[in-house]
Amino acid sequence: MLHARHLLRLAPRRIGLVAAAVPRQIRLLSSHIRMSPQIDRSLHVLPNDTPVVLLDCRDSFASLSDQEKLYAHHIARASFEGSLAVYLQVSPEAAGIFVVLYRLFAGEPLSALKEKALANGWSAEEWQSFLVYAAGLHNNSGNYKGFGDSKFVPGVDVEKLNKLIDASAAATIYPGLRDVWKAVGPLICSLEPSQLQLGFAPGGVTTYHSENITKHDADLVDRCLKARNFETWNTRLFKDSQQRDGKTVYRVVVASAETDGNGLEEVEFEGAIVKFERGDYSQVMARIVPHLKKASEAAANDTQRQMLAKYVAHFTRGALDDHKDGSRQWIKDVNPAVESYIGFIENYRDPAGTRSEFEGFVAAVNKETSKKFKALVDQAEKILERMPWGKAYEKDRFLRPDFTGLDVIAFGSSGIPAGINIPNYDDIRQDEGFKNVSLGNVISATPKQKMNFLDEGDEDLMFKYHKDSFEVQVGLHELLGHGSGKLFQRKPDGSFNFDTSATVSVLDGAKISTWYEPGETWGSKFGALSGAYEECRAEAVGYVLCCDEDILKIFGYEGELGQQVKYVNWLSEIRAGLMALEFYNADQKKWGQAHCHARYVLTQVCLEAGQGFVVIESITGPDGKPDLKFKLDRTKIDSVGKPAVREFLKKLQHYKSTADFAGGKALFDHYGKIGDVELAWRDVCIARRKPRRQFVQPNTILGPDGKVSLKSYAETVEGVVESFVDRYSIDAIEDLEKCWSAQKKWWPNAFAN
Repeated sequence: MLHARHLLRLAPRRIGLVAAAVPRQIRLLSSHIRMSPQIDRSLHVLPNDTPVVLLDCRDSFASLSDQEKLYAHHIARASFEGSLAVYLQVSPEAAGIFVVLYRLFAGEPLSALKEKALANGWSAEEWQSFLVYAAGLHNNSGNYKGFGDSKFVPGVDVEKLNKLIDASAAATIYPGLRDVWKAVGPLICSLEPSQLQLGFAPGGVTTYHSENITKHDADLVDRCLKARNFETWNTRLFKDSQQRDGKTVYRVVVASAETDGNGLEEVEFEGAIVKFERGDYSQVMARIVPHLKKASEAAANDTQRQMLAKYVAHFTRGALDDHKDGSRQWIKDVNPAVESYIGFIENYRDPAGTRSEFEGFVAAVNKETSKKFKALVDQAEKILERMPWGKAYEKDRFLRPDFTGLDVIAFGSSGIPAGINIPNYDDIRQDEGFKNVSLGNVISATPKQKMNFLDEGDEDLMFKYHKDSFEVQVGLHELLGHGSGKLFQRKPDGSFNFDTSATVSVLDGAKISTWYEPGETWGSKFGALSGAYEECRAEAVGYVLCCDEDILKIFGYEGELGQQVKYVNWLSEIRAGLMALEFYNADQKKWGQAHCHARYVLTQVCLEAGQGFVVIESITGPDGKPDLKFKLDRTKIDSVGKPAVREFLKKLQHYKSTADFAGGKALFDHYGKIGDVELAWRDVCIARRKPRRQFVQPNTILGPDGKVSLKSYAETVEGVVESFVDRYSIDAIEDLEKCWSAQKKWWPNAFAN
């Protein structure tokens, strides 16, 4: 792969032509940096001691055949190429920042760049902070945390960044670098209150919508799309700055390689014009397609080839039905040696809760771990009978899923989860099936850090049993959490998917009176709350079922060992709900992460249960600063904790099944409220927070002999930087820049510097 560092010896004339033009334009940036004086900047800088862990798949990859390695390579490439779209989905400046940093690091060795930084007044700590920022930008596919949605900035001021870019080889290799930096430089360190968190303008930042889109606009367009049965997973919403004939013009833009001159069609709705267009992220989408076609040549069976053909059509033309058909083939591909999924999958970060982030991964199946999950699937129908909502609230037929333990080879998105239950399409999940995966090398890649708020005994147990308990929780969460429960629906022909005369509420025994109408989905009905609500439901299932000895036995934990795993699961999860307060924005009264919101709610359920089951005590730490002491009474898990969570779980399922958003929101808000006590806890959580791990992922390399090898990197921020420079070609970054330049017009105020 040819990178810009190799171009230094190829373009000496270009160096001379542009060098003189760089300094003045870069120096102009410092006058435009904005920061609100009341913001604590340190809270938005990733710590220099941020741990880096290897996503280790070496043994699993080595076990694959040459054909399987080739298949995995092309899916990995498609996933990483497509994940460039995430930078375009996060913030107006994210893609531009990545373009600058990639070219900066590709232009010359890190050692040479460091020398230039130190020569221009940087300290060693500032250089390290800059590398941590760069690694964080790539791990999160943007400058907002994938886990928390808050902005992070470099631990070095923009004046010094200007000097480094001025002195860099990249500034001479790439004539357009100074223009990109001029646009994003004022934003990279800016901490205006409206820029701190993802969300609707004016209180937050999003690029799922143009900056002039309000919640009112989003709701209007969603009503239009619902009336047309149009789902928005792979779309964005933009509003023209000028009206046409006195009518507001909205553009629903679909991700696809193909573009359409004046658009697909347009309709009038509630006094506005809604226009449908293709070609969002077109250059990036076009980079996915060739690798999917190459993967098809190495596919193991016709099911995979049919799946990939549908994905190719989807990314080419943008039709969601193609991706759904590809997903239907995917769930039929049972027990593959190489597992994968790719598309616009999770809607956590869209403030409206309906549009989704790109995600792609490929992994090798861990056969030993998969045996446990297969045994859980074998027992799933009987286990579902233990749920607190009864048969009427469960799917008519258990759709036996494929559930595998995987070692991830490549994961392109804003973060890597520990487990996944997909696809997310309601019509497929409910009537045709789904798959579950547990990502074993993600679960095991845990740096050893002191655990806040625990006594020594509990901390020792956490270190010893956390991986085991988390494997149990992930398995139950994904298969029996996300995989359980029924949505009551009226079909387009007027019939229902449940017996309206006999089905009664599990809460009060009354007949069911609300349901999902045609065109409504779980995501569209519950909107921005849907992510946290569903994660809470799945987590609660894990809490309840991990108490059953026969389930623990499936995972290989019996007797005293089983009791320790059960205790550590409850201890870990409920403590996580306390620590989740770090991700609550007290100024905006808003949660920044769905899983954190979910876990906090469950912690409050357990606190409300009383009887000393969970105790959180404010204390003074050994360092003389405010601290917390967290205790869970293990003797009361079955008698107090489990009944409380089980009753709460029943309510969650009722409101979800019956499409009762108002009831579900009221329940969730009751347990999710933050008072003075919780705000004091939050202050301690923030003051004592530990940095989240960053992954350094390997790259697959296709050799001239047609065989694929795996290249791993050092568990350092330098290793992360080297990995992403190797991962992308110069052409890929140019395509990203083209997409970014084309979309800048939708956020004029962001770039008004």
